[in-house]
Amino acid sequence: MIRFLFTGLIRDKHRSLIPFLVTSIGVMLTVVFHAWMTGVIGNSIEFNAKFSTGHVKIMTRAYAENASQTPNDLAILGTDTLMKIIPKLIPGMDFAERIYFGGIVDVPDNQGETRAQGPAMGIGIDLLSGDVSEAERLNLPSSLKEGRLPVNKNEVLLSRKFAERLDLEPGDTLTLVSTTMYGEFTLHNFVLAGTVEFGTTALDRGTVIADIGDVREALNMQDAAGEILGFLASGTYDDEKAGMTASRFNSRYSSADDEFSLVMKKLPELNNMDFLVEFSGKLKAILVAVFIIAMSLILWNAGLLGGLRRYGEFGMRLAIGEEKSHVYKTMIIESIIIGFFGSVAGTALGLTIALYLQNQGLDLGFMMKNASIMMPQVFRAHITPATFYIGFIPGFISAQVGTMLAGAGIYKRQTSQLFKELEA
Repeated sequence: MIRFLFTGLIRDKHRSLIPFLVTSIGVMLTVVFHAWMTGVIGNSIEFNAKFSTGHVKIMTRAYAENASQTPNDLAILGTDTLMKIIPKLIPGMDFAERIYFGGIVDVPDNQGETRAQGPAMGIGIDLLSGDVSEAERLNLPSSLKEGRLPVNKNEVLLSRKFAERLDLEPGDTLTLVSTTMYGEFTLHNFVLAGTVEFGTTALDRGTVIADIGDVREALNMQDAAGEILGFLASGTYDDEKAGMTASRFNSRYSSADDEFSLVMKKLPELNNMDFLVEFSGKLKAILVAVFIIAMSLILWNAGLLGGLRRYGEFGMRLAIGEEKSHVYKTMIIESIIIGFFGSVAGTALGLTIALYLQNQGLDLGFMMKNASIMMPQVFRAHITPATFYIGFIPGFISAQVGTMLAGAGIYKRQTSQLFKELEA
């Protein structure tokens, strides 16, 4: 019987095409919306993690209390040894040393006199060891606008707007004016290797990125780092795993009586990220639930109207001797077939669009010209296991409910009344 009904649906496009298209479009929109909301909320968290907090961060207790000031005089010492111990203590995480610093970039003229100056925010990361994970984490290859990435000592990257304001081009010399870890005045010459653009005002205003070895030399921070950031192997933040990792580390290294003892903090404890992390999951669930309910009502109504329009057909079938229960059963089976294939087609199409949005992203920078470091300007979708089946809720279940309600009218009407609707 199922084969007979399936063949009938294929031959009679008036009975199957419109419900199939409506179901497919509704499921597609649900899948894309779920992937998009998951990605947008996750993008904001991961963007901040990559540039500032990590999924967990190791600091000295004194540094952590004044972290907004990046006090390198309270930095971690003995990092060479520590970086060999931590991966063994905490497997499954990638750790990276960083030094955040401030200063002034001075540009000399041909006579060595100051031609231009500008305040800068500096980041020291691993650029010259051959490990490209930090460069990729900060999207440096894709953000590069002029020149190249540093490959030699004392080469740096500047944000493009900052370089244009100082009238600098790749190959030019610049001087960093700052203070060492011990509070001493320091001058250090660098060569501009290239310029980058992050698409975020806070970073493009005046960012200097250099190899952490060169920054240590400039700031007299040998075997030291301001912060050590940890990233989960999955690439996405997991509050439970981060909490367990922090507790295990702090029980071994942290002491309330020693301000220079190490402390590990998870992402929600840094940069006021607790609100975003705590409510991101709830916000996504609410938005997706509202969208699914709205789409379910639309598809439920489509199933209901599709059944009501066929009352005349049902009257004729009853008039020639078919039982009401058989008519109702075939009606449900047809709806199941249409709902299943419509949901599969809609899910496949939605996943295709979501995959494109996940890989290419959508640049909304024109809407956020003054966006802060907390919010990326290129948003990407994120496909999760739930994305593969969430479209079946409105596409399959809701359509069946609508069809069942419409079919219930068969039992309430007399055969003559249903047959009369055929004449109308």
